[in-house]
Amino acid sequence: MSRRALTALALVAAPAVIITAATTVAAAPMANGGARETIGIFDRWGAFADASPPRCYAIAQPVTAGGAERWRPFASIATFPDRRSGGGARNQIHLRLSRARNPQARVTLSVGERRFDLVASAADAWAPDTRTDAAIVSAIRASRSMSVEALGRSGTPFADVYA
Repeated sequence: MSRRALTALALVAAPAVIITAATTVAAAPMANGGARETIGIFDRWGAFADASPPRCYAIAQPVTAGGAERWRPFASIATFPDRRSGGGARNQIHLRLSRARNPQARVTLSVGERRFDLVASAADAWAPDTRTDAAIVSAIRASRSMSVEALGRSGTPFADVYA
């Protein structure tokens, strides 16, 4: 297993949900020549590392999805460096909704007893800032499930549930 994979194995497992806590994703070249490296499958989450662009991430599909668009909904948490600035993102949440939302509708992520308002495009949602990313990651670590709720384009409510 490469050093990158070992770094990605800083996966923190909760009873039914895992998230990636990889922080040194660009520390070493990948052993498999740069292809996607599967770190493992944990409950309903898969963990992977990519060489180009360098990143580690965990990704899951909902157990229940509220719509049927041309795309597949997912939740992901990723860590990736920005070589130019020395910054990057750590444990950044990204949700692809199961259907396009009403542009005026709020998108809310529910994790255990916590609720988080997200920023969103037509079908994608993110935490509004790094502090909220960190709070979401902490809540996921302590929870068994989460759901994202919004209104579809027609105004019909929907939820994507992850367990």
